[in-house]
Amino acid sequence: MLMHQGIGLDRFNTLPHSSAVHTMFECCGNVIWAVTLVDARPYPDRDALLAKADLELLALSPADLDRALEEVVHEGISHGDPHCVTELARITRERITTMLGPAGGYPEY
Repeated sequence: MLMHQGIGLDRFNTLPHSSAVHTMFECCGNVIWAVTLVDARPYPDRDALLAKADLELLALSPADLDRALEEVVHEGISHGDPHCVTELARITRERITTMLGPAGGYPEY
């Protein structure tokens, strides 16, 4: 379960760098990947963020890909599976969508 849920894209775009990296790390399970996504802020819309996540997944080194896969081992993905990158992308997209929540996020009380 993600600690940061429903924060909205606007809030994600304005989080302090370290908080944004922590938030994104929860979604993708790799610090290099998370920092790359955070450094590309602000995102104009959630589709841009999801597309960037997909693009940067393909740019990960084999070692960074292994680290990201270790974070989703409980999801039943095996690194030897030829579809592991596709599954990792799907899981990461789901986590980012959960992190963002509905458009605009939930109101703060």
